[in-house]
Amino acid sequence: MSRVKRGTTVKAKHKKLLNLTKGYRMTKRKLVRVARETVLHAGEYAHTGRKLKKRDMRELWVSRINQSVQQMDLTYNQFINALKKSDIQLDRKTLADLAINDPQVFKIIVDKVRDQTN
Repeated sequence: MSRVKRGTTVKAKHKKLLNLTKGYRMTKRKLVRVARETVLHAGEYAHTGRKLKKRDMRELWVSRINQSVQQMDLTYNQFINALKKSDIQLDRKTLADLAINDPQVFKIIVDKVRDQTN
């Protein structure tokens, strides 16, 4: 069996790994063992961050809807409950966008919901 020299393969793997750690500081950018661990942790943090981003956006939408609905003498809870009862299927992202960018349409929706409950 002939001898296999793995130098080029290993070097390519290391180079690929070290390219992922650009911008990191000190040994996390230079040493392969430490860089490998750092990249793994960075991937975990990125995954968690993507999930938290969704949570944060929903929280923002709810607060925007709440603020707009309170100006019309309703609570957020009452508004969402009335929306479901009146079978209006708008998600929070759309409602928040309407509340900020098109208050007249949002007011029409709130009035329609209010008429359904009374």
